[in-house]
Amino acid sequence: MTNDNLFSAVVTFSLMAGATIAFGADLVQSSPAPTAKQMATLPTVTVVGKRIAATDRITLPTVTVTGRRAALTEVAANTRTVEQQTECAEGG
Repeated sequence: MTNDNLFSAVVTFSLMAGATIAFGADLVQSSPAPTAKQMATLPTVTVVGKRIAATDRITLPTVTVTGRRAALTEVAANTRTVEQQTECAEGG
């Protein structure tokens, strides 16, 4: 066995042993109590419509919702008022 082969075997064994210890420590560690999350409350929506016969079929259009974050944020909830957003958009 050459020195290169011996070194590779030692490095591989060390990585496997370290990973085993890391996973074992993570499994044994108790999880912290859940923290309170910020929540956005949306306004109430009232739907008004008429009943249709049970034999009629309704086909709704497909809706695809996509979005991006403008910048990296820690909290996804928007807590600014409409007035504050308007001031920011106008440069104020």
